[in-house]
Amino acid sequence: MPKRVLVSDALSPAALDLFRSREIEADYRPELGKEPSALAAAIGAYDGLAIRSTTQIDKALLARAERLKVVGRAGVGVDNVDVGAATARGVIVMNTPFGNSITTAEHTMALMLALARQIPAADASTRAGKWEKSKFMGVELAGKTLGVIGCGNVGANVATRALGFSMRVIAYDPFLTEERAIKLGVEPVDLEPLLARADFITLHTPLTAKTRDLLNAQSLKKTKRGVRIVNCARGGLVDEAALVAALDEGHVAGAALDVFETEPARENPLFSRPNVVCTPHLGASTVEAQEKVAVQIAEQMSEFLTRGAIANAVNFPSIGAEEAPRLAPFVDLSEKLGSFLGQATESPIERIMVVYEGAAAQRNAPAMTAAAVAGVLRPALAEVNLVSALAIAKERGITIDEATRSGESDYDSLIAVSVKSRDGERTLAGSLFHDGRPRIVAVEGVRVETEFSERMIFVSNADRPGFIGRFAGLLGAAGVNIATCALGRDRPGGSAVALVAIDEPAPRETMREIAALAGVRFATTLQFRG
Repeated sequence: MPKRVLVSDALSPAALDLFRSREIEADYRPELGKEPSALAAAIGAYDGLAIRSTTQIDKALLARAERLKVVGRAGVGVDNVDVGAATARGVIVMNTPFGNSITTAEHTMALMLALARQIPAADASTRAGKWEKSKFMGVELAGKTLGVIGCGNVGANVATRALGFSMRVIAYDPFLTEERAIKLGVEPVDLEPLLARADFITLHTPLTAKTRDLLNAQSLKKTKRGVRIVNCARGGLVDEAALVAALDEGHVAGAALDVFETEPARENPLFSRPNVVCTPHLGASTVEAQEKVAVQIAEQMSEFLTRGAIANAVNFPSIGAEEAPRLAPFVDLSEKLGSFLGQATESPIERIMVVYEGAAAQRNAPAMTAAAVAGVLRPALAEVNLVSALAIAKERGITIDEATRSGESDYDSLIAVSVKSRDGERTLAGSLFHDGRPRIVAVEGVRVETEFSERMIFVSNADRPGFIGRFAGLLGAAGVNIATCALGRDRPGGSAVALVAIDEPAPRETMREIAALAGVRFATTLQFRG
């Protein structure tokens, strides 16, 4: 039986041509994306479904999709797909994470120029017959300092174009290495110096718990007076109420926004400000970009349906079907070890090393390494997955090393992950016990055994009498219940670690008090997915 693909959103004809060149039947019915009942009636006859943002894929629709093996999203976001339900039914969900980078970078530059020269307001005035030449005094980009927050694929493209306008470019990105910065021609800085120095600020980070309201009332006060802000990334990165206040006070000279906290943005206080330029999420809206992502998703889906190859999947690693059940616990352990270190590392990461011993050394090392790298990156880059993790790390200039050891070990299987950053190196080791559940067995060379919990506090400190009592007292005073506590030290009076599972989040003030305790070298809260 020939493979069949349904295209339920508007997609470039080039994608249909590619499907057919691979002897895959492709039905182009973009009206179905707006008609859930009609889509549900038709979906059972197809092996693949190619979509953009209109089609909504939920558990009920997937229940009707008896033949469906792959969903391909021509674009980055998969918010319109119930990925968990798709995974439960064995349906691969793919996206095209890099197809829109040039188009979004160009739109960023267009907004920056429009903002600098007040083009939208001047255009409206001129069309009204006013000829207010003296009213629209602009500023040059040349010689100005551009602060790029998030220097991944899009941010790097913006930086390159800004350099072409003779701007000085400084960049803040936890994963931007010195080597990568030199190659791009940008100066790596921390966030606060960027805010203080930049004449223009442009944001290019994903929206995560760490980056939400990155530009808020407090951080905006740290910016240079007269700064101009551009956001073509995600609406929640900027606190819109704080931005309105900063504009009204004259601290921020202007803003250009392609994205908003609520979309579609029918109403917004920013719309009434004369020094604000707004567009309706046009970052990826070019003919070239739409054709590029359409062809890319058709290529990926065709490779999967005809050869079983998996690329840019958001819910499945590149491993064989028979191997997956045996490998899954090792992948889970690797991801959790990486997540621990990613959450505990605050400076730019230069190198990630993964070492496998015992039974772990006999498994699919590339898949486990990809999981560890995804875990390290995910706290700052929410959309990273097992397939994209290594490519993103390479793009950021992060060196990835893996090794296997066949010597004797205290554990049947052992995975050790180390992360080297500008501030030093952290190491973590874990194992699978007989129940198959992952456990931590060593932190920075200190032996300590505990399970991963949903919420944990990690503290590295000097081994001193009374420390644990003061630590626990602060949590108790804040009403935070301790579920489990694992302690370890390398020697009496030496280095010690504490891993404390807690039932409720620890207040920030409590964490600051813990970090201020005598002997504490590092303290942070950790969260892990189930």
